[in-house]
Amino acid sequence: MKHNGVASDNGVVRDNGVVRDNVTRPSAGGETVVLAGGVGAARMLRAMQLHDPTRRVTAIVNTGDDAVVNGLFISPDVDTVIYTLAGAIDPTRGWGLSGESWTTMASLAHYAKVRPAGSAAPNDWFNLGDRDLATHLYRTARLAEGATASAVASELAQAWKLACRIVPMSDDRVATQVVLADDASVDGRVVYRAGETITFQEYFVRLKHAVAIRSVDFVGASHAHANCLVELQNAEQIVIAPSNPLVSIAPIRALRGVDEVLAARRDVVVAVSPIIGGAALKGPADRMLRELGHEATALGVARIYASVCGTFVIDVADAALASDIEQLGVRCVVTNTIMSSDDAARQLAEVTLSAGRSAASTAARTATTGTAARAASAGTAARAAKSGS
Repeated sequence: MKHNGVASDNGVVRDNGVVRDNVTRPSAGGETVVLAGGVGAARMLRAMQLHDPTRRVTAIVNTGDDAVVNGLFISPDVDTVIYTLAGAIDPTRGWGLSGESWTTMASLAHYAKVRPAGSAAPNDWFNLGDRDLATHLYRTARLAEGATASAVASELAQAWKLACRIVPMSDDRVATQVVLADDASVDGRVVYRAGETITFQEYFVRLKHAVAIRSVDFVGASHAHANCLVELQNAEQIVIAPSNPLVSIAPIRALRGVDEVLAARRDVVVAVSPIIGGAALKGPADRMLRELGHEATALGVARIYASVCGTFVIDVADAALASDIEQLGVRCVVTNTIMSSDDAARQLAEVTLSAGRSAASTAARTATTGTAARAASAGTAARAAKSGS
């Protein structure tokens, strides 16, 4: 039969004597899809923006951390990514807006004394800045009108004039919950007991992630529809940002179809380790890894990603682990992964994206060579059959 005017049979295309498989592949300069959590991912996305402002990037952002605070819908990782790419993030905290004021939060204390027994109002431990409130008021109003989380994220990104496409991992509700390994106290008073299941924000913000956990669950993930599966299937490169692998990337991977696509496209997936020298730069990733039975090293993270990641980027501090990582069947790239300056950030983005392009090129050559070999074998078999008839 004919395929765009080129002879084709059994999915094999012969174009000017070159044998290719009849599969649509991303073109050069195609889209990069990034699996993203909060602070680390936001900085990685900014690094990619600094390195190549013209690159088409889609960020699939974790929403397992989402919460309702005093009636407002909050999406912490989505907002951190948007604020960072807009250059509006508070650089010290790593979350919220710079130049923020806290008058509303301070005013909540006026009502705490009349709160009846059993009431959780007002939530005065999850801080929302006065300017930041505008984002949450807008999101809450739009969701109440029937807008999807994806539509709202797109509108927020447009408002902040972002080139990067920001997509929540799902428009369905998925909630990250943890089971505590120990009792937990606030201001000297036990508020949660060992074995109790609490929301991620209670663990992360209210308890300041200072209590050990026994397990993590992503409630609703098995039924939620994953956004961007098509983009993952067609992306030129896929980057797993240096986010917590257990509570930032794992909720995305828990959605139906995501791991299957990543595994199928493993050769073009590049992950950046969030663990450097056995520690997380920010947050509880190292402690969570140990508490949940993993090794709190770049090697431990590589083991978690090995089935879906063909290339793993680690810091120079962990260079000694490179050979062990490659024993997992994962290509290991060693570079400076601490984005301490714009130049360092650009360099990390360049190394990561170059590693992805190299892997994609190798995968394409392998696919072409394999198809050519199959075609040659089929031709030999056909000639043998003809000569024997």
